[in-house]
Amino acid sequence: MMHTQFFGNFLLNKRVITPDQLVEVLKIQNSTHKKIGTLAIHAGYMSAHEVEDVCTMQTHCDKRFGELAIELGYLTKSQLDELLEMQLPDYMLIGQILTEKGILTRIQFENILFEYKNTYEISDLDLLDEQKEMVDKVLENYYLLEDIPNFQDILFYIRLFFNSLIRFIGDDFTPLKVITLPEVPTNYSVSQDIKGPLSLLSALDMDTDTALAFSSRYADKDFQEANEFVQASIADFLNLHNGLFAVNMSNDFSVELHLEPPILQEDSILDTEATAYLLPIMYSFGTINFIFSVL
Repeated sequence: MMHTQFFGNFLLNKRVITPDQLVEVLKIQNSTHKKIGTLAIHAGYMSAHEVEDVCTMQTHCDKRFGELAIELGYLTKSQLDELLEMQLPDYMLIGQILTEKGILTRIQFENILFEYKNTYEISDLDLLDEQKEMVDKVLENYYLLEDIPNFQDILFYIRLFFNSLIRFIGDDFTPLKVITLPEVPTNYSVSQDIKGPLSLLSALDMDTDTALAFSSRYADKDFQEANEFVQASIADFLNLHNGLFAVNMSNDFSVELHLEPPILQEDSILDTEATAYLLPIMYSFGTINFIFSVL
């Protein structure tokens, strides 16, 4: 679900909490949120090997953990439903942390939660189609700019990008509003061109400390210094995401896309042939800048 990510931004825009408070809450949320795989092992429904198998499968297709576990015969639908009930909805978990730390009273949280759910027509059901509609509605109304070329394709791309972040990096992030830049100075970046009927430049940029944390999460290793392995991890994440996008575009829309090799660069200006759009994404460990340009 994307409730946590959008809810965090909603709180910021309403000036209910500060950015520093949000980062603190996201750090706590990330350490307390239980993943389906962990819950399945704890309940004795799946082995660690089976959980790892599902996670590996997720790198090749755009499906959620529970959906793949059922397809592979590791979980039944009733077992998955039981595990899902063990989890608080993500936006409720953030509210729990805010009230426990005294940042909000329970009444304040109840009021802001009502406003949030009413604004974006969020139900308490976690149905895939409804979630996609909710994400698209929020992206259209707030995060994305209407003048972006190929808007519907970009909407699909960004939604998939958020899913990739949740699966491979973690869900303790909040996206901020997309901004337009004439040129993009970068710190520690990886870019990749997508060629075909939809030509797109995509890039990830971040400072060195954030790059270490990002790559450590992705590779499940503790990187202590910026080196070729850190760069390779970030490049692999971007290439994996863009590969999933290309597969989905081919399967769902019969649009064939080609990926160019990722390009690594530091402390330079990102060369874009068209208008560049920057989407800052605040993680508990730092902010990553996702950049895209429709060519």
